[in-house]
Amino acid sequence: MEIRNLRVAVHNLGCKVNFYEAEAMLRELRDAGAAVVDWEEPADVYIINTCSVTNIADRKSRQMLHRVRAKNPAAVVVAAGCYVQAREEELKGDATVDILIGNNRKSALVSILRNYRREDCAAARSFVPDLRSECAFERMEGGERSGRVRAFLKVQDGCNQFCSYCIIPYVRGRIRSRSMEDTMREARKLAAEGCREMVLTGIHLSSYGLDLERQSYEHAVRSAFPSERLLMLIRAVAAVPGVERVRLGSLEPRIITQDFVMALREIPALCPHFHLSLQSGSDRTLRAMNRHYDTAAFRESAHILRESFPEAALTTDVIVGFPGETDEDFKNSYDFIREMDFYELHVFKYSERKGTAAEQLPGQLTEAVKAARSQQLLELEQECSERFRTRFLHREEKILLEELLTEEGRAYLTGLNRQYVRFRIPAECFPDASGQIGEIIRASGRKICKTYVLAKPV
Repeated sequence: MEIRNLRVAVHNLGCKVNFYEAEAMLRELRDAGAAVVDWEEPADVYIINTCSVTNIADRKSRQMLHRVRAKNPAAVVVAAGCYVQAREEELKGDATVDILIGNNRKSALVSILRNYRREDCAAARSFVPDLRSECAFERMEGGERSGRVRAFLKVQDGCNQFCSYCIIPYVRGRIRSRSMEDTMREARKLAAEGCREMVLTGIHLSSYGLDLERQSYEHAVRSAFPSERLLMLIRAVAAVPGVERVRLGSLEPRIITQDFVMALREIPALCPHFHLSLQSGSDRTLRAMNRHYDTAAFRESAHILRESFPEAALTTDVIVGFPGETDEDFKNSYDFIREMDFYELHVFKYSERKGTAAEQLPGQLTEAVKAARSQQLLELEQECSERFRTRFLHREEKILLEELLTEEGRAYLTGLNRQYVRFRIPAECFPDASGQIGEIIRASGRKICKTYVLAKPV
């Protein structure tokens, strides 16, 4: 297949790592001469970067594949990512899909397309590796970011945790770390292009460097620093000229020690925003989830962070309706989450994943029970989020301005403070609003809205 001038469209589902990889595929397609078009436009090739973290993610992936086939029967349809890794055999028999690309093979997209001839293929061509044995980090580079001032920087892949509910270790493989040299090369390039905030991300960021050090994860979490290489990486990215902020992706609660946090406090560019994945506030449920910590340990981690970063924003993930979760378990979880006073919660209803330990557990709950519990936590999240954002009323904050948007006929500049609170400032406050994008300005909050703080420049 000739790539030059080929019309291609890419649609991404899932996490920040998936987002990074989708951007990398787009960049490689552009570099090869393809014409990247909007997802709703006619295309010669449609690429869906799939997700499989929940049943809903599976369903969205299937629906998107079927939708593009119906829209353009003559197009080549490519399914990539986690859903493909989990359901390769099933998808081989699905006439909707022409090419299957698993994880750790996305960087080969252009060469796969070049070598593809539909008339030679009676069934879907499959490029899905066995991630049980692969240990190399797939080198990719994020896409074009002209005009973007924040960028995700993927530094790690895979997970060794095997939580009882989670399919990710099976579809992403074991931990693999990006080399410091390769990471820094991209970080410097991003900074030169105007990115002022780097968000370090990975499937299990806390494991960064452990494979490079050739030590076991369990040994590492008992030491003062789970990985000295992770601290080295954060320091190095923060020191790149032009980088004003470094933000960390999701962290394992067990990585939070006094020594680790004291070291983080010495990095001025580090944003005081920490996402610690909780999953449940019930010790009984945490044991069933195979999470390797209890609420007392999590509480101590939160205390260490807040002691060193008094203004820190703590965010988390929570699963409701795990098999066997009783009313008392949920109440304990709800009460613990309220006590922790998170800024944001990402609430998930438990989703049975084929091949995981939790699939075999008794006490599977109904969707109605899961929905009711989810709603209670979402209401709690709204209350906690509003309370946290209220802290930033009538005080001066540094806002990194990202984009100009219009709502109900009024234009606003929008951006984040260091704690990940979104601010909006009326564009009329600036002589040249669009010229402010990429600048860090001082602003004071005037009003708390549902998802942001309305502010004025100081």
